[in-house]
Amino acid sequence: MSPILTGPQSLIPVSVVTGFLGSGKTTLLNQLVQAREMRRALVIINEFGAISLDHDLIARSTDDLVVEMMGGCLCCTIRGDLLRTLREAPWRFAREGSCWFDRVVIETTGLADPAPILHTLMTDDHLTTLYRLDGVIATVDASTGMTTLDAQEEAIKQAAMADRILLTKTDIVSAREQTTLESRLHLINPAAPIIPVTNGQIEPAAIFDAGLYDPAIRSHDVQRWLKTEAYETEHRGHVHGHHHHHDVNRHDDHIHATCLTFDDPLDAEGFERWLDILTLFKGPDILRVKGIVNLVGEAKPVVIHGVQHIFHPPVLLESWPSEDRRTRLVIITRDISAEELRATLSLLTSGITRYDLAGFVEDMLNDHAPA
Repeated sequence: MSPILTGPQSLIPVSVVTGFLGSGKTTLLNQLVQAREMRRALVIINEFGAISLDHDLIARSTDDLVVEMMGGCLCCTIRGDLLRTLREAPWRFAREGSCWFDRVVIETTGLADPAPILHTLMTDDHLTTLYRLDGVIATVDASTGMTTLDAQEEAIKQAAMADRILLTKTDIVSAREQTTLESRLHLINPAAPIIPVTNGQIEPAAIFDAGLYDPAIRSHDVQRWLKTEAYETEHRGHVHGHHHHHDVNRHDDHIHATCLTFDDPLDAEGFERWLDILTLFKGPDILRVKGIVNLVGEAKPVVIHGVQHIFHPPVLLESWPSEDRRTRLVIITRDISAEELRATLSLLTSGITRYDLAGFVEDMLNDHAPA
């Protein structure tokens, strides 16, 4: 081996794709996996909740390998799974006795605090002999970014730690709104270029090979977060204050992931009406809705994506991604219980009228609204 390849550049580069809920990570990854540069990439997807959806929504070629990590977020409950997966990957996924992949891309859940993940990649003795952190890619939703940054500390950390910030959904905001958000992101992370992206389309060269991750050139906040994580890991033996080991769907006392499945096809009008009413009364607290839906009279699956009060036009897939034909929904909310969501959605098959449904949902949500 040439001496120039024996240093850090000979290690397998790892790119971490982060970004708050609904900011376009899966859309980005769906485009990337089709690129030539990703033919020898190992993709690790972290799903928050007990139902897998992102894995089904990634269009993979036969050469791709996608590893799901479900049941919690990488920054807390299943961080050990990430360590184990990366340690075992070269031989566990070997082909003809040798490691076949030369790049790793990790898509985190939108609720993940990136500091513990980066700390793990940068400090684990075994991982540092196999991998190098190539860069952190953060997606920011241009339509909801300002509100998200106001309300979510994780979103600020994700932007601050990024080597590249991808500004998504710029086609649905004004130039002034985009400029205002870019100015704020520059204040958070002046070192990261901000790249507008539409429908996840970007050349891999623009985000990969960003160089070894060096926290010293990041803001003082980033250095503080990484140091805090190191201290808590070494001296307290737990992960950054998240105590939700018994509930894989809970991220803190307010944010909760509800996973709903339906064996029978859903009535299209009733389902759409339920979404409309829910977002009307609780839009700011509907952090993320995504799902594969089986509708009455439609042979193909419908994919829905929503962030707060914004729902993108549903997408009709060419075919079901697996033999599973059930409707599967993941709804991440703030201060809305799983029981409230199930109770209202169950009315889809009850024959209740449109007026009664609206009244029921309004009364129930108002009854549970914070004082």
